[in-house]
Amino acid sequence: MSGGGNWEFEYYTNNRTNSFVKEDILHLQPSFTEDTIGDVRTGSLSLWGGSPADDCTSNQFWGCERSGASGNYVNPIQSARLRTVNSFSMKYGKVDIRAKLPKGDWIWPAIWMLPKHNAYGGWPASGEIDIVESRGNDASCSAGGRDTFGSTLHYGPGYP
Repeated sequence: MSGGGNWEFEYYTNNRTNSFVKEDILHLQPSFTEDTIGDVRTGSLSLWGGSPADDCTSNQFWGCERSGASGNYVNPIQSARLRTVNSFSMKYGKVDIRAKLPKGDWIWPAIWMLPKHNAYGGWPASGEIDIVESRGNDASCSAGGRDTFGSTLHYGPGYP
């Protein structure tokens, strides 16, 4: 729930509502948090769990537990995040992707490639390829909406 480096207002969950395969097509589909916990202004959500599929992957920026109160909301969108770090890697090759990016406030659809091993050090030293990043907001969003996208190559000793 930390929002990563972009402070997205969504969180990721291991839930077939948000990720599933249908007719040989992988679907990643956002849904409303209120359908799970009720009012995001007063509800609470904990991603701590006991089995590997339930474990919160990072508590950075209070990413494993949230309570709505005093103007702090629980992330209003839940979605899926797929990581292949323990199941796939490639040294050379071509990546062919056809994707339809979702629309909706608070979401940050992205397709990234990260290294399996941080051979040169932690992020960004070992690299990251952002194939595409966008926003789900409409075009009136001051930072650019779903009509704006970008690709980035991160590398080197530090973020700047």
